[in-house]
Parts: sequence; C-alpha cells; structure tokens
Amino acid sequence: MTPSQTLSAPRPTSDVSAITGLLGLAALSCWILICHFWPDLVRSFDLPSRPERLTGPNAALTGLIVCAAPMVLWEVLVCKVHRRASTGIDWDSPRPLASVIDVSVTKLAGLWATWALIGALYAMARWYWHPPYLISMQVLGSAIVPMFLFSIPYVLWLDRVLKEPRDGCWHFGAMLVGREAYDPEKVWIHLRAWAVKGFFTAFMIMIVPGGFQNLVEPDWSSLYLSSSGLLSPVGVATLLITLMFVIDEQIGTVGYILTVKPLDAHIRSANPYLAGWLAALMCYPPFQQMSPGDRPLFYQHDSLRFGDENWAHILPQIPVLQWFWAGLLIVLTAIYAWATMAFGIRFSNLTYRGVLTNGPYKYTRHPAYLAKNVFWWCAGMPFVVNPYSLLESVRNAFLLGCVSAIYFWRAKTEEKHLLAEDPKYREYSDWMDQHGLITSRLNRAWAALKRR
Repeated sequence: MTPSQTLSAPRPTSDVSAITGLLGLAALSCWILICHFWPDLVRSFDLPSRPERLTGPNAALTGLIVCAAPMVLWEVLVCKVHRRASTGIDWDSPRPLASVIDVSVTKLAGLWATWALIGALYAMARWYWHPPYLISMQVLGSAIVPMFLFSIPYVLWLDRVLKEPRDGCWHFGAMLVGREAYDPEKVWIHLRAWAVKGFFTAFMIMIVPGGFQNLVEPDWSSLYLSSSGLLSPVGVATLLITLMFVIDEQIGTVGYILTVKPLDAHIRSANPYLAGWLAALMCYPPFQQMSPGDRPLFYQHDSLRFGDENWAHILPQIPVLQWFWAGLLIVLTAIYAWATMAFGIRFSNLTYRGVLTNGPYKYTRHPAYLAKNVFWWCAGMPFVVNPYSLLESVRNAFLLGCVSAIYFWRAKTEEKHLLAEDPKYREYSDWMDQHGLITSRLNRAWAALKRR
C-alpha cells in the first residue's frame, strides 16, 4: 500500500462486533447488582435464601456464564460467526461419520494427551496447589470428566464439517500413535496454543473469585461516602476501579475458555517468538518480576502505602486536586477494561484470533498496555518514599521504568507476530500509523526527535 493509499484508506473492519462486549458488560453488571443487593431481594420477595451478599466462588464463576451467554448468542445469531470462512467449517456439506472416524480417533488421542500433559505440569508445579491457585485446580479438576466425555461427540461432530480435519491436534495425535505421517511444525503450533490456554486459563480462574468478592462484599456507601456524608474521591475511585478490574477479569476469562472453531474464536496461532513469551511471562505469577518482596522489579520500596492507593496518601487534601486525580485514574482503568471488553469472546495473551480494530483500538494499537502503565505511574507514585531518600526515589522510578519497558517489548513482539500472520493486521497497522489519535502523534513526535 502506497502512502497516498494509506492516507485515504478507511479503517479495516474489525473481526469482533463492538456490541458483543457491551452485551457481556450489561449482563455482568446486572449479575453484580443482584449479588450485592441479594439481601434486599430476599427480604423484598421473601425468597427461601439467607439474606447475605453472594460473594463466594460459585457466584463469581456463575458471572462467567452470565456474561458469556449474551455474547455468544449475539455472535452466532446476529454476526453469524459460525459461517465465516476463517472457521474452516463447511456446514452445508457434512461428511459421513464413517469417513472421518479414523481421523477423529487420532485427534482425540492428541487432545487427551495434551490435557494429560497440562495436568502433569499442574501436578509438578507446587504453586498450583496452594491458594490462590488452588481454586483453579478445584474448578479444572471438577471439569475434566465432563470435558473428557463431551469431547468425543464434539470431535466426531466437528470433524464431519471441517474442511481440513487434520489440524494441529490431529498431527500431535498422529505423532503419538505413529501410524501416519505428521507435520512437526503443526505439532508445535498446537502445543504453543495449548500452552497459552493451560497457563493463562488457570491464572484467570484464580483471580476471578477474589476480585468479585472485593467488589460485591463491601457496603458500597461506606466506600464512596466520607465520615461527613459527602462523596469521597478516594472511595469513589476505589469502588469504580475495582469494578473495572472485575470486568476485565470476567470477560478476559470467558475469552480463554471459549477458544472453539464454531464460534470463530479458536487460537489460529500462538506467538512463535521466544522474546514474546519471555516478555509476557515476566508479567504473571509465578514468574512476575514486579511482585512485592525480593522480586527484582518491585518498584514501591518505602512507599507511603503499597498498591494503587498511594496517590491518596501523597496528594494534598485539596478536594479539586483529589477529584481530578481520582477521575484520571478511573478513566485510565476504564480504558483498560474497555480494551478487554472490546475483544468479546476472543481475549487472550500471546495469540492471534482475528484482528480487532474498533473500540479503543481505533486510537492506538495497545490501549490496555498504555492505560495500565500510565495508571501505575499516577496511582503508585513510586518516586515518593518515606523516609525521604533520593536514592530510593530514583531507584523506584527506574524500576517502574523497566516495567514499562517490558510492556513496550511485549507490544513489539505481539506486533511482529500479528504482522506475519494476517495482511489485514498489516493494513490496520499502516492505518493506525497515519490516523490513530495516539499512535500517529507518537510517530510524528518520534520522527521529529530523530531529525534533530
């Protein structure tokens, strides 16, 4: 595409409908309100239940089903994603079952061996058997038998309509069975995709109950009202920021679970670059480098208060200033949650599952990373320490700068992966360089800086 064509080209169409995530948000919001005001509902309608807020893991996990259902229905009934060519499915020409049974058996062998491999890694890694990861093992342990039983009719049904049923899972099964030739590259593609799903699904299930409880359990009025009965900027920010993180966690978890071809939400490829995996894994437990304690990139040593509320203990008690800062943090967190919500049922790290060009991705290629890092600088203010020490202040700022650099590294490795996968992403990337509200201005500023 020439520069003149790029300047006049419209933004490429997104593979994800903007309405999909909004429907998930609406359903999840209703569920959160029901769980929080459950005592009032019990008393008002004389329900046979204890008048307590629904804050347990079951309520949190039910939220996944609640927000997933309308998104799936919209995608299938309105967007008709199951009819897209990218699914690799031809619904109109199903094969006889007898013609695919051998392929399906080999694929089931590969699928079950993949699950066994992931299960073995869970068993060997000690951190999965202690809180907070223990809830993930309980959920996945309860699901394995139904998954095993359901996989048989699912694979037999899907193989009848797949244009090419010998996918990566089949090639892995063929390698294990040893009766047919297989493609080692497709085996690696399969294993990388399931490595992403195995690692991040356990992580996402782990964080869902805690975040949900932190939002639903407290008396909200005690958070956003001060002792004088007036709205508190710190309390309002705390409540809304917690809500935004719950939205991110719930919709993000749905994305990891619904990686299936009939919804055109399958993992088409996982990032093949070692740098991409290193950059991503450094941001998540147990490899996270910015956790409290002796982690090398922990950036809040001697802060007035560890965490995202440090700003409230640093800024002067000036209402206008505190409300401005609270509003800034709420907006940044909202952008972060919006970036996840925009994926609908396709959110996932380290993967290519289609090209997203709407929502906050109209303005920059990496709205979540940008918003998250600006939030950390504004909320944590790591350069303010007590007792004051210039060395500790500079050290904290330098370490958070390293964290931001890691996210920049992640962004670049993700772009490298997607640019190699899809011409549509290359069109989107070119369009963003010219028209993205944030990206185009950063590019021009960088070009001007290089000319000096």
